[in-house]
Amino acid sequence: MTADRSFVAACATMRSTRDPLTNRDAAVRLVREAADAGADLVQTPEMTSLVERSREALFAKVAPEERDPTLAGLREVARERGVVVHVGSLAVRNGDKIANRAFVIDREGEIVARYDKIHLFDVDLPNGESWRESATYTGGGEAVVAPTPWGPLGVTICYDVRFPALYRALAEAGAIMLSAPACFTRQTGEAHWHVLHRARAIETGSFMISAAQGGLHEDGRETFGHSLIVDPWGRLLAESGAEPGLVLARIDPALAADARGRIPALRHARPFRVAHGADSVPRRLDAAE
Repeated sequence: MTADRSFVAACATMRSTRDPLTNRDAAVRLVREAADAGADLVQTPEMTSLVERSREALFAKVAPEERDPTLAGLREVARERGVVVHVGSLAVRNGDKIANRAFVIDREGEIVARYDKIHLFDVDLPNGESWRESATYTGGGEAVVAPTPWGPLGVTICYDVRFPALYRALAEAGAIMLSAPACFTRQTGEAHWHVLHRARAIETGSFMISAAQGGLHEDGRETFGHSLIVDPWGRLLAESGAEPGLVLARIDPALAADARGRIPALRHARPFRVAHGADSVPRRLDAAE
């Protein structure tokens, strides 16, 4: 009989403020509550430690990774409760810019993976919202698969979820769980958050686990919330609203292999070229040829 390798994953929905220490305390409290509820892995959202639109205020409040109080607090609570903590992201100083960096922390409080957000959110939305992450943040250049006791976890952040090639690459590299913890705007979240997560799960035969910021923040932005856990067949296992709190779901890693066996799309990919105009018409051969 195959041993049960299932585990309980928790997503912490937050409404992070402009005060890093307040946010640290909220994140640590949610990890403790999740552990008390039976969670083995706890994920926090993008920008766990600080949601701050002002570039000047952001730079005044962030520190290098080695001096970040939220990272230190979450490493400590991982050791204290013996849980894996996936920090959706923190803003950390990186030269003359800031890195939007995720961390995976093991049960001993050691950092086993780091990921800097690759795709930066530079958009103008129909409601007048305008975002230019590239003005403040450095973009990463490396996809990351983190080890966990239950299988490899592909680590991404927020806007990355719109780039399916990244998730396929992570799945092809062995990830059976994928994540996109986020600070999604309410407008784009209402339109696309659920369908993007279900699509990434279905395309790769992977779990999608994504904690989210939710509600009206001190800096004036409104985020969508709706932390999600989706299984490899695209079924929704758990979902929050916009209010801070926890959602939990039991994850059976074997379901990834099952979904990939039913629809082996990762193995069926074939190389192709894109043709234009007359190049797309197969050349007709003469009988003499």
